[in-house]
Amino acid sequence: MTTEATIEAATDLPVIRITRDFHATPAQLLRAHTDPELFVRWVGPEGMVNRIVEWDARDGGCWRYIASQDGQDYAFRGCFHTVGPDRIVQTFTFEGMPDDVSLETLRFEDLGDGRTRLHAQSLVDSFEGRDAWLASGMETGVNDGYAKLDKLAADGAL
Repeated sequence: MTTEATIEAATDLPVIRITRDFHATPAQLLRAHTDPELFVRWVGPEGMVNRIVEWDARDGGCWRYIASQDGQDYAFRGCFHTVGPDRIVQTFTFEGMPDDVSLETLRFEDLGDGRTRLHAQSLVDSFEGRDAWLASGMETGVNDGYAKLDKLAADGAL
């Protein structure tokens, strides 16, 4: 079972693909991504404190949260396009770079025995934007966040 996320950049498209296995069911991972009280507990790097501003996890609903660390606030927002039992499609914007909007697809692959493989894909509008994301330290935030999500699953919080 993979405990670190695999993060890959496509060579032919401005796409980032992330793959990670969890000891959780697809329904549990869906809940972790759509329940605001759970989401704030795991998303982002260690030491980050998250606060939901708006959260409407349904087809057509919008979301916004603020992540705070070391006296700095970072705001993120987007819209849920599809929320289904094994898939979420949403937009994602870091408000510090409001012109860089990505289209994200999260797919939950049931591996059996209470395990799920998360496939995440982010399509950005340019190779430069994609490369800036990759250079931003996103790997730390992704791996720290998923480690916290693992702990929530192990503790029965999902």
